[in-house]
Amino acid sequence: AGALAARRAQAAALSGDLDEAGRIVDDLLTQPGPPDLGRAVDVAAEVWSRRGMLARSAQVYRWLGAGRVGASAPLAVVALLGAGDREGAEEMLDAAPAAAPPTVLAAVPGLMSEGLRATLDGSATAAMASLVRASDMLTASGCAIPLPISPAALGALVALHVGELSVAESVVEGALAGGQGSAAARPGLLLFRAWTAMLRDRPDLAQSALAEAAAGGHPASPREELFLRALEVGLARRTDDAPALVQAWGRARETILHFPVDLFTLLPLGELLIAAARLRDTARVEGHVAEAWALLSRLGDPPLWAVPLHWAHVHAAILAERPADLGPHAAALVRAAGKSHYAAVLASAGRAWVSVLAGNVDVATVENAARGLASVGLTWDGSRLAGHAAARTEERKDMARLLARARDLHPGTKPGLPQEPAPAASRPLVDDSGLSPREREIAGLVLAGKTYREIGDTIYISPRTVEHHVARIRRRLGAASRSELLARLRIALGEEWSA
Repeated sequence: AGALAARRAQAAALSGDLDEAGRIVDDLLTQPGPPDLGRAVDVAAEVWSRRGMLARSAQVYRWLGAGRVGASAPLAVVALLGAGDREGAEEMLDAAPAAAPPTVLAAVPGLMSEGLRATLDGSATAAMASLVRASDMLTASGCAIPLPISPAALGALVALHVGELSVAESVVEGALAGGQGSAAARPGLLLFRAWTAMLRDRPDLAQSALAEAAAGGHPASPREELFLRALEVGLARRTDDAPALVQAWGRARETILHFPVDLFTLLPLGELLIAAARLRDTARVEGHVAEAWALLSRLGDPPLWAVPLHWAHVHAAILAERPADLGPHAAALVRAAGKSHYAAVLASAGRAWVSVLAGNVDVATVENAARGLASVGLTWDGSRLAGHAAARTEERKDMARLLARARDLHPGTKPGLPQEPAPAASRPLVDDSGLSPREREIAGLVLAGKTYREIGDTIYISPRTVEHHVARIRRRLGAASRSELLARLRIALGEEWSA
């Protein structure tokens, strides 16, 4: 039985039973001279990683040591780099066998190690090529091996970090169609499908992927739960659903306490940083953000991994109304622009934001920056920039042009310009609250504490139009003061705003 313990642990991990797999390898690794040591260590590293503690995965390989790592060296490199230990990874790389067995399953870890190392100081294209090939090979083999992260997930992560949403989509869909790994791996891949859809401004597809992941019969691993919570927060923020955002943040702020930061969780961390700024709760993530920058520093501050986190800081500074905090991160994007097209696009957008927040709106500059964001899949970000700029320009024709651009990039909204009241016969129907759908939308944003300018930014109308809507709402509800208006709005909008 002892000789097969590592295989039993691997089978348990593949089925999604991380607790059982962990118990088996813990017992095995405390024995003197355990059999099938390499497999046992690889399984232990996978279990720790899926629990969200990649630093423990790295520690397992350090315990094994360069002298015994053998064929597990490429996986050790992936775990150690993911935990921010570049020196340890290089030591393992030097100890790797000169020639790996000529098999598909030996080639996959080698390509993953090669691809991840290329993200630090090589070409993003080369990195993605290695990871996509690793994913294709593993899927074609029909086998499942213990890995700290699947090649499809790692390939999608790298692609998302450089704005290559089509590559992320392709590698994930290929892995899902081919059944990469085991059934327990499917929910994690569906979360990457959802993330890509969220960035593409397709909340419907993102929600569909989340529903499929939840219905799959395999509970999310702790690492997957972190991505799930960040997705919930990100979708609520992008759809301006204030009650959903508050609820999602309540779940997320508890979840993040369970996990240290690693290279593969920077994406959800950035999303949570933005939400924390929106809800004035940045203290909850400050420690994690500091850990992230320390990890990146240990790896040599690789632009590929740092750029999206800088962009998250730009958003956080805007939402916290602290434009001075935006400057250093916008400058970092400019410095990275020479090495990365994605960074160049974000740097252009960062400069546009700085100008807009200073009250200097150049329509052509904003439009170019917004189009650039859309070109790397960030249509929502581009639309928000254009809408924000529209709210800060005094020229009506410029406002109309920027609002049109915002509408083009974010067609799910129905923004409008200040207009004369419509004839009674053509005004929108009202519901039981006495408010039209548009007025209900604005009322919800008023209750969320947003200013007229913030409401205009959210739904792409001018602050003056918001003011007209609020005045009309006040008349319809017969509210004589702001406090009375808020009280009547809570009643009109129902239980979700009654607190």
